[in-house]
Amino acid sequence: MNYQDIRNTLVASRSWQQSYREIMMLAKQLPSLPDCLKTDDSLIKGCESKVWLHIDLDEDQQNLILVGDSDTRIVKGLFAIIISMYSGISPAHAKEVDAYAEFETLGLIKHLSPSRGNGVRAIIETIQSKLSQW
Repeated sequence: MNYQDIRNTLVASRSWQQSYREIMMLAKQLPSLPDCLKTDDSLIKGCESKVWLHIDLDEDQQNLILVGDSDTRIVKGLFAIIISMYSGISPAHAKEVDAYAEFETLGLIKHLSPSRGNGVRAIIETIQSKLSQW
């Protein structure tokens, strides 16, 4: 599912409970990361839950490839939303993405605990910092 589809689904949700269910479904759809890729180097600092991220560049298409996982379903669902914002776009375009503002616009941040909100910010900041290599 691409970000626009996810966004449309969340905007159409009539309640936080419905949005929450959609986020949990996204978690189920995000493939699990093989254990061999769950390394300390790929672990995102600043998250209460364990979150692993791998980011690479498709040399032919010049688009980003992101894969990741989390040990908690809600975080995995939130992570799936973030991954959808950055996957398949150029590093230059990705640098312009304000994923945290999107989470606020969708009304997600206000429903998360402060530690979950900080985790979302840590994931986004990690992605943005890794973009500097391209």
